[in-house]
Amino acid sequence: MLNDFMKVENNKMVAVHYKLTVDGAIADRSNPEAPLEFICGTGMLLPKFEEALMGKSAGDKVSFTLEPKDGYGEIIPEAVVELPKTVFMIDGKVAEDILFVGSQVPMSDANGNRMVGVVKEVNADNVKMDFNHPMAGKTLNFDVEVVSVRDVTPEDLASKGGCGCGCGDHECGEGCGDHCGEGCGDHCGEHEGGCDCGHCH
Repeated sequence: MLNDFMKVENNKMVAVHYKLTVDGAIADRSNPEAPLEFICGTGMLLPKFEEALMGKSAGDKVSFTLEPKDGYGEIIPEAVVELPKTVFMIDGKVAEDILFVGSQVPMSDANGNRMVGVVKEVNADNVKMDFNHPMAGKTLNFDVEVVSVRDVTPEDLASKGGCGCGCGDHECGEGCGDHCGEGCGDHCGEHEGGCDCGHCH
């Protein structure tokens, strides 16, 4: 049910337009033709992002700032590591085409956890990789407009991959929204500028 007076609260389907500004530049924004949709309270977006929208209705606008501790965390020095080039072997050859500064390389750790590292330096035998979130250590400035708030449908639960009960069984809990913020709302890196996310949690 769509209701202009329905307010943002847990387990409601919320659609928003947003703009994310970082270091004075626009880092991410929603598509004017397709607002970001998420089920509030299910871990799809950053908790403080959702908190800033609580109680708002369609048409409401809000601007807020998230410090690193409420966004993607501080930069972790231990997440910057040097790896031997042999780690990047494909079919017996080092994949030189992906080894350049700024390249984002999907990898897995020893436990099979997926992560993305950014190439910082390339040397003769080693590659320095940064596995911090691209928005780690950044202050996030959001301008958000609530487009709609409605009840969740069974179709929503099927498409969003969650139960709607707030259990948070989403991979995109970093974003960026995450949504990487595939964002986050499933914006995990699919958007210009990186994270999106409010999300991407």
